[in-house]
Amino acid sequence: MKLTPEQTEKLRRQLARLANIEDGFYAKKFGGANLGYDDPQADFEALPFTNKDELRDVYPLGIAAAPEEKIVRIHSSSGTTGTPIIIPYTQKDVDDWAIQFKRCYEMAGITNTDRIQVTPGYGLWTAGIGFQLGAELLGAMVVPMGPGNTDKQLKMMEDLKSTVICATSSFALLLAEEIEKRGIKDKIHLTKGVIGSERWGDKMRRRIANELGVKLFDIYGLTEIYGPGIGMSCEHECGMHCWDDYCYFEIIDPKTGKNVPDGEFGELVITTLEKEGAPLIRYCTHDLTRIIPGECECGSPYTRIDTLIGRTDDMVKVKGVNIYPGQLEDVLRDIEGVSSEYQVMIDHLNGKDIMTLFFELELGYSKHDVENAVRAAIKSRIGLTVEPKSVSIGELPRSEKKTARVFDNRY
Repeated sequence: MKLTPEQTEKLRRQLARLANIEDGFYAKKFGGANLGYDDPQADFEALPFTNKDELRDVYPLGIAAAPEEKIVRIHSSSGTTGTPIIIPYTQKDVDDWAIQFKRCYEMAGITNTDRIQVTPGYGLWTAGIGFQLGAELLGAMVVPMGPGNTDKQLKMMEDLKSTVICATSSFALLLAEEIEKRGIKDKIHLTKGVIGSERWGDKMRRRIANELGVKLFDIYGLTEIYGPGIGMSCEHECGMHCWDDYCYFEIIDPKTGKNVPDGEFGELVITTLEKEGAPLIRYCTHDLTRIIPGECECGSPYTRIDTLIGRTDDMVKVKGVNIYPGQLEDVLRDIEGVSSEYQVMIDHLNGKDIMTLFFELELGYSKHDVENAVRAAIKSRIGLTVEPKSVSIGELPRSEKKTARVFDNRY
């Protein structure tokens, strides 16, 4: 995806501003780098990447690119280990984020007549407050529940007649299963679900959609780049439209750092074009996706990225084979009798790696036959022999946040 003239001018202004911030993060990192007029694309792609460790190194506010009197809020990444990443926001940043999030709701056909139940967490994490900001700008009624407390979630859903649920896929599945278990589907008024924060496969999507009776939409974002709301799928379910007037999106080969052609998978790299508090230039997200070439049927002109297939830091190596969780999901998706939930345990026993794949077995299927099908499919498509273990529906853990699926016990 090449820089447009409008994006190029925004980048020139951003780089000029950053170069003039005394002792600023990018003034020290880039020096006086700018985009020339002969080949601005090449000049831009010559700029070094920004990575998460650099943001940790300047904790707490070394990334700030605006004076303190203009900083109105800070957020922090949701990671639970290591030094947190603190991202400062100016009022313009907050307003711009709300505008982008409002677009997401509009992309899903959500209006000011909807009642939007927000279940992601509030506080330092960007999720809950981002969903709320966009909904309020849209003029919709917000039910700001936050995570957990399933009983209260369902009571508010019933009593307030919520029409939209915003959640991680894990919590949406938990709520869907609980609604089914309690037999209260006829009391639920949901029509749409806005799901984000973690990768989820087609089988989970179908289960949530069928059990809740809703149309589902993928939302994308990360704390370092505003938060959720910088991209959203449309009704055609062919990737997520990303607001490229606020951010520039690249796909690189994570091994070489070179840009790959549109349509090829690689690591997503994002540059903010308008951000004041903590602008980021060529930020490596670790998310694996591709830019989808061509126009979408919905007519939106915005850049599309595909559904995430995983993260570069999710990869594990077992018996010399590199594996991403998304590869396992793709295999399991095509096997009859395998439900949406799975868990991987990797151990080193008697001098060799053992990978046990637990999956939930749908009712009416033979445990022996489905386990054999899983073993054969993964050997054929990934080149790895696993130990498949089927369990009953509901036996694997559910989460109110993100579900951990791969546990590497070798280290």
